Amino acid sequence: MPAQTGGTASQEKTDTVTFPQWAKDLRRWEIILFGSFPFTMLTVTFATDMYRWNNANGMDFSDDGRRYAPWPLKSAGAVAMDNGEIRRTILLAAGLSVAIAMTDLIIVQAKRSKARKKAEALPAGTIIINRTPRPADPAVQEPALQEAAPQEAEEQQPEQEEREP
Repeated sequence: MPAQTGGTASQEKTDTVTFPQWAKDLRRWEIILFGSFPFTMLTVTFATDMYRWNNANGMDFSDDGRRYAPWPLKSAGAVAMDNGEIRRTILLAAGLSVAIAMTDLIIVQAKRSKARKKAEALPAGTIIINRTPRPADPAVQEPALQEAAPQEAEEQQPEQEEREP
């Protein structure tokens, strides 16, 4: 049986233009929330361990004193966090991730509002031009360059014919 070349509707790539802006913003918020959580968890765990180490023995570097130290400095027989400390650490990390995601959402909303107000302040009938970078593909050339290429080829041909005799 030959391989299928055509894709079904479920296999086609989803076009993001069809989604409302609030759904795109919610997706961005979700990505930032879950993407920042491992980093906030690492930071809060380290800070919690530093707090515990300071309260337990004033950050003593002896083998017995390092039982409360954060991960890179822990000695054998380290004292593990109890359930309350673990729960508090997870909640603090989640709260910090929510704060980071909300900050990003507020910044994006403010930039979008500023751009909208700037566009609305323009006189009626003003053309808004969105600049795009040149394509990176060398096969895609501007029309002026495409016209110049055949002329250069014609100029080079007489030189080659003179050399052949």
